[in-house]
Amino acid sequence: MRNFDLTPLYRATVGFDQIADLMDRVLTNDVSQNTYPPYNIEKTADDAYRISLAVAGFSDDDLSIEVRESSLIVSGAKARDDTPRAYLHRGIATRAFERRFQLADHVRVTGATHADGMLNIDLVREVPEALKPRRIEIARADDIQVKAVESKVDAQA
Repeated sequence: MRNFDLTPLYRATVGFDQIADLMDRVLTNDVSQNTYPPYNIEKTADDAYRISLAVAGFSDDDLSIEVRESSLIVSGAKARDDTPRAYLHRGIATRAFERRFQLADHVRVTGATHADGMLNIDLVREVPEALKPRRIEIARADDIQVKAVESKVDAQA
């Protein structure tokens, strides 16, 4: 695997350390990363998203959703069942898991539902008004000169 040195990015930018850290984390992740439970990430609107996790066999009490800093952490742990069972085939995994998702700035969790073995987590991006693009009126040079002359006349009067 290739190793990338992100040091020049740190030296040449200010305030982009989160992006560099994210790239560093992605590049250093082990290829044999855990794939349980399977999940989908879908875009439901311009600024809305849904993460769906297949959590068959887990109840609402077995699942936990937490937002810590800019990470969404979904975990599940099945209560220990000491009832002896003789499985002929055991294909439904109910092992404990922890799944982490990195959230972008201004993305927040709006709710979660659990039905039919699917855990759906809804997210929305809410950009503050101060960060939204705004149109700046361009004044004509002639208008500025006329206003300057008018203000001089008013000052002399």
